[in-house]
Amino acid sequence: DSISDPFYARTTQILLEYQLGRWVPRLREPRDLYGVSSSGPLSPTRWPYHCEVIDEKVRHIDWTPCPEPVYTPTGLEIEPSYPNSKEDTVVYLAEDVYKEPCFVYSRVGGNRTPLKQPVDNCDHTLMFEARFESGNLQKVVKVADYEYQLTVRPDLFTNKHTQWYYFQVTNTQAGIIYRFTIINFTKPASLYNRGMRPLFYSEKEAKTHNIGWQRIGDQIKYYRNNLGQDGRHYFSLTWTFQFPHNKDTCYFAHCYPYTYTNLQEYLSGINNDPVRSKFCNIRVLCHTIARNMVYVLTITTPLKNSDSRKRKAVVLTARVHPGETNSSWMMKGFLDYILGDSSDAQLLRDTFIFKVVPMLNPDGVIVGNYRCSLAGRDLNRSYTSVLKESFPSVWYTRNMIRRLMEKREVILYCDLHGHSRKENIFMYGCDGGDRCKALYLQQRIFPLMLSKNCPDKFSFTACKFNVQKSKEGTGRVVMWKMGIRNSFTMEATFCGSTLGNKRGTHFNTKDLESMGYHFCDSLLDFCDPDRTKYYQCLKELEEMEKHTNLEKALDDSDTSLKEITLDLES
Repeated sequence: DSISDPFYARTTQILLEYQLGRWVPRLREPRDLYGVSSSGPLSPTRWPYHCEVIDEKVRHIDWTPCPEPVYTPTGLEIEPSYPNSKEDTVVYLAEDVYKEPCFVYSRVGGNRTPLKQPVDNCDHTLMFEARFESGNLQKVVKVADYEYQLTVRPDLFTNKHTQWYYFQVTNTQAGIIYRFTIINFTKPASLYNRGMRPLFYSEKEAKTHNIGWQRIGDQIKYYRNNLGQDGRHYFSLTWTFQFPHNKDTCYFAHCYPYTYTNLQEYLSGINNDPVRSKFCNIRVLCHTIARNMVYVLTITTPLKNSDSRKRKAVVLTARVHPGETNSSWMMKGFLDYILGDSSDAQLLRDTFIFKVVPMLNPDGVIVGNYRCSLAGRDLNRSYTSVLKESFPSVWYTRNMIRRLMEKREVILYCDLHGHSRKENIFMYGCDGGDRCKALYLQQRIFPLMLSKNCPDKFSFTACKFNVQKSKEGTGRVVMWKMGIRNSFTMEATFCGSTLGNKRGTHFNTKDLESMGYHFCDSLLDFCDPDRTKYYQCLKELEEMEKHTNLEKALDDSDTSLKEITLDLES
């Protein structure tokens, strides 16, 4: 109003209301900080401007399959090798990713320019697509009528980390044996050599039989190939498969996809729920370099001033490595349980303040990277970095935890991951060579409890507690050095279990989600005022330690004997 102009500076933050004959200033209500809001749509995903993205949104149903056994090699698996032939037909090629050497700027929906694909004239050629959220496929060459050679795309702005694949196949024919061979993996060891099968999804199966992702493939072989021209060794994964339907739309993936959009829809559901939103606060921790939102959840029973400082804190993070989608399924299981209506969930919310960052690397998730962010770096080696603009999510996470520690004790930090070479689920902790016996054993109690609560999935013997120099920039080690004694990485295999009833079967999404429940169950045991279970585990660890020391002493004596023998011989 022009009447108020001389009295108040021009600002959008002050509103004037006419009350009792005069203008009264008041501050405008703060803007919605949620990022997921009941009043508006989800924040759209932002891509590097040159990434081509199709309009079609990919969706999959959830289902729980029967136990799926790992593949048993027959010894008759072949190792296809493909000498370069100009006669072969390129049926899919994504060149857009090489337009820039580094990240420049982002755009909602990426580049919508249609991509022309060279396609064989034959009507039976499979059609491939991966230009959707979390998709990864670089090139496909048709080498025979029903045989295709595939190349996966390295992480953007790097020339390595080829592991994650997720792509669509259409124009399928039922009852025909197809062979697919991915030729540019870089890891010498792989779970595909230990029985892991690729994942497959059929839209017709989903629609008609309510069947979702399933493990498939025969003649599965992971082997070193002859493509090491640039001084690097490459490895191939090959498998054969028969599609269940003609003219179906199908997908293959390394692990169960969980996209940034999946997370946003999940958080939107919490935000719009009148019950869960009372004890789960969703905020934007920061924005990534592509301007996607990194969310932080605060989960606790609303505090009364009297007990606000008494509550201890627990911190959980996930998906710092975008291709480790199994970490998101564990995180979903944790959130489902902690936000549920069980008496144990209520007790946990009454006892602790949970700070949760469910997706640390949304940029990498969106573009289908395996390990890096759009800075071309592994964020889980960057927790010591002061480069806030380059690594915002880990910088702000570390800062949030530091501020949290000023107010209250953080009793446990856990970063969720996937593992590409070992079976089962296990933890890495920190003891830093600390030979104070009480501390040394104490850091092993929580993982031991977890192994007792889910003996068919979690392996205590696979847990390690050493701090290697190469891991000093990881969240686990940085938080431990900041003073969080129980600082862990929880690793879930991409394959399955070697333990108990689950032995020899793959983990499905329900198995991964169940780890969230077991984590909460173990946390209750760990902090139970009745210390029976705690001291029982401590006693067991002391026995293990005695046994280990005895074995080590015997090993050392054997070694010295061998050395003496060798010396005498020489």
